[in-house]
Formats: sequence, C-alpha cells, structure tokens
Amino acid sequence: MKVLMTEYLRLDLDAEQWECRVCDHSIGSATKGYKEGLLVYNRDPREIHPPIIDPEQYRFTFSPDPEWVRILEYYCPHCGTMVETEYAIPGHPPLHDMEPSLPAMREQWARRQEIKDTVVGPAVSSDSDGHKH
Repeated sequence: MKVLMTEYLRLDLDAEQWECRVCDHSIGSATKGYKEGLLVYNRDPREIHPPIIDPEQYRFTFSPDPEWVRILEYYCPHCGTMVETEYAIPGHPPLHDMEPSLPAMREQWARRQEIKDTVVGPAVSSDSDGHKH
C-alpha cells in the first residue's frame, strides 16, 4: 500500500520506503527522515529575497542576512523535482517534520483503498451558486 504524504512525496508501507511521486524513485527508509535521501541545496537567502535598498549604503536592506537564516531546498536525486524547502538557522540541523507511525498507518490504511492520484475538489467560481459579496 502506498500513501500520498505531500505533493511530491509518497510512503510505501509494504517496503517501508519514502518515494518520489514524480519518478517513483525510492528515497530512503521510512524509519528515517525523508530529507536524508534527498539532494540539498543551501541557498543564499539574498538570491530569493534580494535587497530592496542599496546594500552598499545601508546595513539593513530588507533582505535576509545569511548569517541568521539559510534556505534549504531538497531535490529528488533521480529526477530533480524540488520536494521541500525550509528556512533554517545556520548551524542547526534540518527540520525533522514527519515521523509516521508505520504500524498505525498500516492499520488505518488496511480499511481503505489506495489513492493513486491527488484528489481535487470541485471547481469553484465566484458566481457558481449565485452567491455574491
């Protein structure tokens, strides 16, 4: 049974492996953090948030200081899809954001059908039901 975890990440409960949803590449053991199996790009935050005012004239430019914040981008090592991004403190380990209980998930999903594609809700338009603001 495979369970969709995020837009680009899937969990294979039988193999206990994280997988890329784009290319089906096995990223690593589900008993560890998925980020351990991904490529990491430590971005300079000024590339993402460039200074608003001249950094030659001003110390504070409304751009993040790389001594205080770093942006980590995580990519599938097989297809290059960006799986996750996080803002982190330099010198601190990456955020451990998911630790699924595999036995509990197996029990929960034993009573369900596997979902292979993202479920998308109905299209909503501002005048679909005649309601106006």
